[in-house]
Formats: sequence, C-alpha cells, structure tokens
Amino acid sequence: MAQISSSTNGHSLKRRDLLLTATVMATGFPAILRGQRGDGKPNIIWILGEDFSPDLGCYGSRVVRTPVLDKLAAEGVRFDRAFTTAPVCSASRSAFCTGLFQTTIGAHNHRSHRDDGFALPHGVKVIPQHLREAGYHAVNLGGEFAPGARGTAKEDWNFHVEPPWDSKRLEGRPAGKPLYLQVNFSATHKGPAFVQARKEMPRIDPDSLPLPPYWPDHPVVRDEYANYLEAATLLDRQVGQLLQLLEKEDLLSNSVVFFMGDHGQCLIRGKQWLYDAGLRVPLIAWSPGRWKAGEVREDPVLSLDMTATSLSLGGVKPERKLDGQDLFGPKAKRRDLVFAARDRCDMTVDRIRSVRDRRYRLIRNFMPERPYTQYNEYIEKQYPTLAVMKELYAKGKLNPVQALFMQPRKPELELYDTLNDPFLVKNLAADASQKARVAEMSARIDRWIIDSDDQGRFPEKSYSSK
Repeated sequence: MAQISSSTNGHSLKRRDLLLTATVMATGFPAILRGQRGDGKPNIIWILGEDFSPDLGCYGSRVVRTPVLDKLAAEGVRFDRAFTTAPVCSASRSAFCTGLFQTTIGAHNHRSHRDDGFALPHGVKVIPQHLREAGYHAVNLGGEFAPGARGTAKEDWNFHVEPPWDSKRLEGRPAGKPLYLQVNFSATHKGPAFVQARKEMPRIDPDSLPLPPYWPDHPVVRDEYANYLEAATLLDRQVGQLLQLLEKEDLLSNSVVFFMGDHGQCLIRGKQWLYDAGLRVPLIAWSPGRWKAGEVREDPVLSLDMTATSLSLGGVKPERKLDGQDLFGPKAKRRDLVFAARDRCDMTVDRIRSVRDRRYRLIRNFMPERPYTQYNEYIEKQYPTLAVMKELYAKGKLNPVQALFMQPRKPELELYDTLNDPFLVKNLAADASQKARVAEMSARIDRWIIDSDDQGRFPEKSYSSK
C-alpha cells in the first residue's frame, strides 16, 4: 500500500486515513443510508466523473483513498466490466445521453457538428427530454455548490438540440415533481482541478506507485500518474459534498443514484484509445431497498445500459429502440460482449473498432498506416509522459513493451487476453492458437458495423482529404 510522501507534507498513511475519514463524516455520507424508496417515480441522479477509470478502493486500488464512493458501492451494485462506447468525451456522451451508439446517430467524430445545423435522427432524444415528457424536472447542475466543489453543467454533444434542461440549479424546483439530476465533475480531467488536487489532497508518493508496463519508469511519468490519483481522491470528496447537499434537500429518500466515468483515464494509452484504460469505467448503482446491497456484477455492460435503466425507472418507453438495455428489470438480459469505436479526435483522423467479451478484446485498426503518435494537439500539451517517451525512444532507451506505442504504424488487428494480460501489451492476433477466435470476433465487428449502421464507414466531408 502506497505511503504519503514525507518530502511533501509529512503525512503518514495513518494520518491520511484519518483525514479522509473526517472528510466522509463531514459530508454526512452515512446519513444517506437512511434513504428508502417511496411510492411513485424515483428521483434519478447521474454523477459523472470526467476522464476516469475504475481507480477506486472498491475496485481494488491500493493507492487512492475513496471512502465515499467505496461506501456507495458497498450499499449498492458495482459493475466490474463496465465500458463506454467511445474513449473521448463528446462521442461517449453523445451515446450515453441518447442510449444509442454514437456511430449510429452520426455523432462519432469528436467535437463535430457544432455549427452546421446537424440534428438527431427522427425519434432520437436525449435523456432529459425523455424524462421531462414523463413529468420530471431536469437539472444539469452548474456552479459551485460547496467549498471546492462545482458541477460543470457539461453536455458536449456532437449534435444540436433545443435546451433540454429546466435549470442548472436545484433551487426553485417545483414541488411534487420527480427530479432528474445530472452532475458532472471535472476533478479527474486535466486542467485546473489537477492543480487543486495537488494543493488540497494528501500527496501521493510517486516513487511508491506501481506503473503499467507500457510506461517508462521516469520521474515525470510517475508525477503525472500520482497527480491523476490525487485527483481521484478530490473527486471522491466532491461526490461526498454533493451527497450531503442532496440529503439536506431531502432528495435521497426515493432516489436512484448512478456513478460513472464518461470514459477512461487521461493518460497515455487511455483516453482516445480502445484499450481497457480508455474504455473501462467505474459504474455504481445505488438505491437502498431496491437492489441487493454489495452485489458485484461481472457481466460486460455499456454506458448505454445506464440510460436504458434510467428511462425504465422513469416509466419511459422511447419511440426508437435503444442500443442500451435495462440492467435490472424483469426482462433484463446479461450481455456476452460490448462494442466500441474511435473516430476523429480533434484534428487527428483515425478509425478503430473493438469488441470485448468477459476475457478477450479484439481491436481492428482501419488506418494502420497512421501511428498511435500522429499529431494531436491535446495530447502533445496535456500528456507530459508522451514527451518523455519520445525522447527515450529516440535514444533507444524504451524496452519492447514501452516501444509498442511509438511504432511508425499500428497492426491491423490486436487481440488481448485481459485475464492473463490485464495491461493489454501482448498481441495474440497472429498466434495460430487464436486463429478461430480472431475470425469469430472479427466477424462480430463486421456484423455490428452493418447492423448498427456505423456511420464511420463514410469519410467525414470536411476531413476526407486528410
């Protein structure tokens, strides 16, 4: 278990535990366990952590301390194989806010359709529209609601809809109406929150961290990773502050709370890529008395399933069939596998598709001639690890696993055994023993592209010449 760096603020591990326990008590989190379901439609509350993988104590992390979210999982249902449909915010959010794959609705290219009048296909709506029509008051929380905690009111959709929210504040909501509340936290998104986390959270000793094998052991790499994990602790504190507010407002006594990351961590080989580090997210569903407390689900689930479940709880039957499915209802079915897609991210054109079951992930690179490190301004500016890897690669100081990400081209197919290779660094696609598996999973991707009407088949007009 990681120790707190004595060179920064002198805290011991015991001291850190005491501080975070005090944080939980200050948020009043144990009080929310008094909430029980009542009659009528429940309040539906989405809590979203930006750029966040399952780096929580309840998911096995021995480095971060996340008592609030760990408690939420202990009293709710934790999904251990939850994935988003895209590894970048706008595409992922376009999908889970409609319940349909971003590739199906033409919202797959990052930050697209912001000023061209593009609208959703007929019958497709975002979740606040559905729930408002079902009698809900819809709030996308914005602004500071507690010291050091604020909702971003983020939408970030690759389409235009008329404003679908009733408010960005909890104040002034009508009596007698159920609430749909979405709260986005940017604590784990690169930017000012990382600076806040370093100032306000107990420092993590970078030298104590176990690194993924695809990163070089370098002080800059360790510091970036430590700062991200400190931000995870800040996120946990902010969620506790939110729950305290909701308890004060008596909004938890008949509520369903979902906590999820909008996609994976903003670190090399995470965000923008179809590895588990870019797609696997925490997903916790909490509603005392409604579901079995402490249940852990191992079946693959999608972010779209949170949408379908929420609409089912709200009594909504969408006009168009969703790609998500109810996680808990009487007709709920367990998935065998999940699909994901990566398309243009900022100025970086690429097309990648993936399918994953409980154990294996197959990735197909449609543009293998484009390297992982083709220019992306966001990554160049926000990922200090990349600069280190470029320098070490040029000097021949990366080992073969670390050098994988620096190759001049990508393989056409990548197959990983996530059970025996959790960091996805041993590509089995050319292994003779995996020939049948590669063929079967490739055929699944082919069928999904056709069945889901994957719009990525068609070049984006404004980028078709690049």
